[in-house]
Amino acid sequence: MRSAPSKMAQGRRVLQFLLAVSCFASSSASAQFTKYNDERLPSPALEKLNRIRSIMENSTTLEGDPIQAYIVPMNDAHQSEYIAERDKRIFYLTNFSGSAGTVIITQKHALLWTDSRYHIQAERQLDLNYWTLMKQGKKDVPTTEKWLLDNLANNSRIGVDPFILSSSTFLQIADSVKPHGHALVPIMTDLVDEIWDERPPVTSNEIYPIAIQFTGQNSSYKINQVLVKLKENNAESTIITALDEVAWLLNLRGSDISYNPVFFSYLIITPTNLHLYLRKGQVSKKVKKHFHEEGLNITLHNYEDIIAGIKSLIQNTTSKILISDDASYAIYKSIPDEKRIQVASIVAKMKAVKNSVEAQGIRNAHIRDGLALVRYLHWLDLSIDTNNITEISGAAKLATFRSEEKYFKGLSFETASAVGANAALAHYDPSEDTDKQITRKEIYLVDSGGQYLDGTTDVTRTMHFGTPTDYEKQCFTRVLKGFIAFVTSVVPTNTPLSYLDNVARRELWQAGLDYGHGTGHGVGAFLNVHEYPPLITSRPSASSPGIMENMFTSDEPGYYEEDKFGIRIEDVVQVIKKANLSEAFGGRGALTFETVTFAPIQTKMIDTNLLTKDEADYINAYHQKVLRVIGRELKKRNLIETYQWLLAETKQIASTR
Repeated sequence: MRSAPSKMAQGRRVLQFLLAVSCFASSSASAQFTKYNDERLPSPALEKLNRIRSIMENSTTLEGDPIQAYIVPMNDAHQSEYIAERDKRIFYLTNFSGSAGTVIITQKHALLWTDSRYHIQAERQLDLNYWTLMKQGKKDVPTTEKWLLDNLANNSRIGVDPFILSSSTFLQIADSVKPHGHALVPIMTDLVDEIWDERPPVTSNEIYPIAIQFTGQNSSYKINQVLVKLKENNAESTIITALDEVAWLLNLRGSDISYNPVFFSYLIITPTNLHLYLRKGQVSKKVKKHFHEEGLNITLHNYEDIIAGIKSLIQNTTSKILISDDASYAIYKSIPDEKRIQVASIVAKMKAVKNSVEAQGIRNAHIRDGLALVRYLHWLDLSIDTNNITEISGAAKLATFRSEEKYFKGLSFETASAVGANAALAHYDPSEDTDKQITRKEIYLVDSGGQYLDGTTDVTRTMHFGTPTDYEKQCFTRVLKGFIAFVTSVVPTNTPLSYLDNVARRELWQAGLDYGHGTGHGVGAFLNVHEYPPLITSRPSASSPGIMENMFTSDEPGYYEEDKFGIRIEDVVQVIKKANLSEAFGGRGALTFETVTFAPIQTKMIDTNLLTKDEADYINAYHQKVLRVIGRELKKRNLIETYQWLLAETKQIASTR
């Protein structure tokens, strides 16, 4: 994917500012508080900040007393990780385009917190005359809560839009700032929206059904499973707020958010009826027919009426209503305490374990996707000397190869096509200003994926089309050793996911190296490329079910040196039973991993002096599988030159230790 997120260590969509303790490095210009001087030359950044600050003091607009601080999360009303253009409030305010961040604005300060994947990118994109970059993960940088405690006068009011902050995060922040008498206040008028003069329009694209040949289960079966879970939790009804969960339950897909086949919606499930809230015009006759064929008794409502719908639900039930701890504070607060049950999402856990049809579809999609990637890498190696191929044009060519494959619906995220120093940005997106030529002189990292009707893919390969340095090979090989250690692990069922994070980092740690992102994330079945659970980071999660059979996760350790290069190797792997160990671990059973990605790992980047025999054997066996599966398809299509290239790229290696 783009490297696995280091955020959301406690759950699927927990906000970024609850991450690892951030740091405030006083020696760095980008990690110091900035005192604003309104006599500076006019600046778009300052103009936006001044407009926000003016509203913060306006009790009429706020419909209450002034606020002393305002929080802007990197979320939409569904706590989505990837958001629509209309919801990119932090980008509008700051010009920071990363997918993880939190903003705090006061009358004197404007700060952006983001994790280590984006430190370099944020430094380049922020106007540091007016914004302070808070580098999460650095020593002594406070968390957002700690900063508020240290910098606000006692009894301050802190505002936030309650629709774009999860209830669990809202309650945690509110509790954290109480010692100084601060109050976290829901502001129903989003202040960024108030000043956003040319805000992008609402997306409400047509939705479409997915056939049983791809889903493996009809919607009524899934809904019945939810009703069973509700009874187990002593609840009668539930409100589904996560977009991918609504799409998965109803076997529908959409395109309201780029790269994510979801649509803006809420779903209320009761024992007798379903209430779907979405925007007018999205439901065609084909979708209504789908509801009938799938056995769904469903009532359609306007998206904006969800709070009214919850009030109606409350009036018509005497039983408990279950919501996820990722639901927004606005949804949470609309349900009386005595009627509310809040737990980790029951649907997310169901969705994480793929049924047999979904699992086979994901495996099939990765074969076709691997074929497209192999064709691209071969084309690149052939063309690099005679054509001016850049990061952007290269990514476009890769997209073309993918688009030729069966069931292709689009990319699963924007391709990170990165040369040299650009590869040191873990989530680099090439632009016209940064676009570099791909040559034989520097490392080239390409992190990409596709959306297919039968599955979602995510793969990263790091290549050097010339001669890598010994140091680059050493770094690559340590990443590779961690990558192999992960995929060859044997663990008991329900082992905490954090175990695998430690396994993948061990070889890097021994050399004093590390990476600042997570090691793995779940992957959807023609859904979001980031799916949680599983989320593999260093932090254990109390709500995570641990490792379970038929989960699919990425395996993606890396290493990055600022202004030099970046390395990441990523495959998607399926959790499978370990043969002959079904009664191991006291009857719990043993699990291991099977790689479903098919693309060669460049052997010229490997320092065989660092490899063990077992590691070399793993690479050779994997390459033989790639050659067999992808080679067969290449021959079918008479792509003989590409087959010969793949044959050379999968040649056997040996440990020279």
